[in-house]
Amino acid sequence: MKVAQVNVVFKKGSTGKIVYDLHSMLLENGHESVVCYGRKKMDFEKGIYKVSSEIEAKLHALYERISGFSYTSSYFATKKLISVLKKEKPDLVHLQCLNGYFVNIYKILNYLKKNKIPTVLTLHAEFMHTGGCGHAYDCEKWKTGCGKCPQLKDATHSLFIDTTAKQWKNMKVSFENFENLKIVAVSKWLESRAKISPILAGKEFYVIGNGIDTTNVFKPTPFEELKEKHNLKDEKIALYVSPSFNSPTKGGHVILKLAKRLENENIKFIAVGFDGDESLLPKNIIGVRHTKDQKELAKYYSMADVTVLTSKRETFSMVCAESLSCGTPVVGYKAGAPEQIALKDYSEFVDNGNIDVLEKTLFNWLHKDKNIFQNLSNLAKEEYSRELMFKKYLQIYNQFNKI
Repeated sequence: MKVAQVNVVFKKGSTGKIVYDLHSMLLENGHESVVCYGRKKMDFEKGIYKVSSEIEAKLHALYERISGFSYTSSYFATKKLISVLKKEKPDLVHLQCLNGYFVNIYKILNYLKKNKIPTVLTLHAEFMHTGGCGHAYDCEKWKTGCGKCPQLKDATHSLFIDTTAKQWKNMKVSFENFENLKIVAVSKWLESRAKISPILAGKEFYVIGNGIDTTNVFKPTPFEELKEKHNLKDEKIALYVSPSFNSPTKGGHVILKLAKRLENENIKFIAVGFDGDESLLPKNIIGVRHTKDQKELAKYYSMADVTVLTSKRETFSMVCAESLSCGTPVVGYKAGAPEQIALKDYSEFVDNGNIDVLEKTLFNWLHKDKNIFQNLSNLAKEEYSRELMFKKYLQIYNQFNKI
């Protein structure tokens, strides 16, 4: 079997690592694998194609802001992507994350549909079933056709024009009569929303959680050098991990509030992904720049007593999976999927925005006996391993051979 994956990045970021893992395991199991990606540095491995230039991606982003249309640009990148698919002739195409200014989504969907190419689409965010925005939050206009978007700039990046109704219609038309299509949601929460969207109504759905390397990376890991590096003694440690501390949707501001509330306790907050001025942080917060070393990240998870999740919305939560796999429990705000995908006995989530309850919950978990978490990493390994993810995807891939 020959599988071609399409994703915004390769090896980088959460979806890029997922694509790399699936690519590697396909090859290891005797299959052929091709990857087409759009952004970041060129990768020169066999079967790996970078289809977009960074200049075209920036022009795509500029066009979006001026025109209000998110997914209609990247002419040359889309043309190259289709030419690669024609050349490679895969048995099926697996579409992953298609935002990021590297492809005309409508054109690639219509190409696959018109040519009856077996297709798996993984939903990592909401924009495929909302027609535009990655997170709809409390807005329900995507259920009826959008228009007059209440969060236009944040949802679409458009500076002037509201084209959300037109984009919604374009997406719906692209999925109409798409027969050789199977849709995977990374959580039951995401599936439950996508299923009721008119855009994806009547499609064939599956749920497969994101997988991580629980054998070599995300596991209980010695962390003594980190304690020495940060001059930590006997403090309780609350860990926060995010691509950007200052992102309003990821909730770094909540960590600042918690640190202030708990400043008289023997507690240290460590913020991995901090991208501000460290000199402005309270004394009980240690800012750590984003680390590309996953094994170092595993050390931070292992060192922490609790990992705190303060996002406004998550469709899965790699942070939950990684922390639990390293043997560290998770507390945080309810954000959609995290409270569903986390191991119930080793996590607790409270109503989003209720910082009083979050503070009490965090304090309680920080002071629990660590002995009750001894079996946590083993349970998490069974739940979040990339091997399990690959097995489930392979079952879906093989279904096309029976058609």
